[in-house]
Amino acid sequence: MIQATRTLHYQRWQNVVEVATNWCESNVLPCVAIVTGTAQTISAQFHAGRQIADKPDPLSEDAIFLIASITKPIVAMAALRLIERGQVSLADRIVDFIPSFGREGKYGIEVRHLLTHTSGLPDMLSDNLELRQSHATLARFVERTCEEPLAFPPGRGVQYQSMGFAILGEIIALITGKTCAQYLQDEFFQPLGMIDTSLGAPDEWFVGPTPRTARIPDAVVPEAHVSGTDWNWNSRYWRQLGAPWGGLLTSARDLATYAQFMLRMGMTHDGKRLLSPAAIDAATRNQLEYMRDVPDEERRCRPWGLGWRLNWPAHSANFGDLLGSGTYGHWGATGTVLWIDPDAGVFTLILTTLPQEPSGKYLARLSNTVAAAWE
Repeated sequence: MIQATRTLHYQRWQNVVEVATNWCESNVLPCVAIVTGTAQTISAQFHAGRQIADKPDPLSEDAIFLIASITKPIVAMAALRLIERGQVSLADRIVDFIPSFGREGKYGIEVRHLLTHTSGLPDMLSDNLELRQSHATLARFVERTCEEPLAFPPGRGVQYQSMGFAILGEIIALITGKTCAQYLQDEFFQPLGMIDTSLGAPDEWFVGPTPRTARIPDAVVPEAHVSGTDWNWNSRYWRQLGAPWGGLLTSARDLATYAQFMLRMGMTHDGKRLLSPAAIDAATRNQLEYMRDVPDEERRCRPWGLGWRLNWPAHSANFGDLLGSGTYGHWGATGTVLWIDPDAGVFTLILTTLPQEPSGKYLARLSNTVAAAWE
């Protein structure tokens, strides 16, 4: 088990609080939730801003955020659970699970390629907006991905690819006989006590005098999505779709629980093992290092684990500038970031509702202030 090697300096933590408070009060950020801690302890947490952008109600401490692409590594760990159980391997070809996938040069794509963004699949489909406007099902996204041509042969480059995780979610469903969302619930969220977490909001979240969806602050949507109130991030359609590439809804406390689970090398707080140390190690080391046809610059400077982005020290976006070389995590397009430093034994998550691509400026600056508070 990873043991914390650092302690939080509470005067330095006050700098985090001041920066975040000032940004929310000046409307730079609509709201923010920050949690940092160790494998066993939540060392500090902070919520600021408004639950609804144009109303005075403060952000609730049990707010539930759409964390967008932080979904990907969590789905990846579900695949690792199948791998350690002998139900799939990284070298398995996708066509062995989804025969229709083998078109347009995709016959050679392996599970490994989906998890390392080396498949050549696109990030988003060319008709992504049309699919969402028509309230397409996950099955339709999978069908369209099967029809899509590749940007390069599998294993020959790196291109961030959300659609690879659409396919991964389908494989999880085919192997387990459960939806990807249900598998995550049964195998991870329920055992970890993550009561406010779901890949796609179930119907019961929308009913009752105080529906759980009232705790979801609206994300600031891209300009092209503003009119799409029935299909953008804040719509019931998108909140219920459960996209394996970006549909996870969770609270800051629940996501902190998951980060602690990773720091404990796959153990719950009460000592139940959900993943092996071998699976955690494989998921969080540079997998590109062993892929000889990936360009050298990608292998050395922009490494990926299995679903997890490793720290890119020359790239400030989202993670910031002060994290160690062993740090791993992910960011989300809705304005979220999670990083875990196993060498220091600490994690930090920052959840906002303001998209910050491509630079992740505010996330990176907040990340720097939190990293500096640990000593």
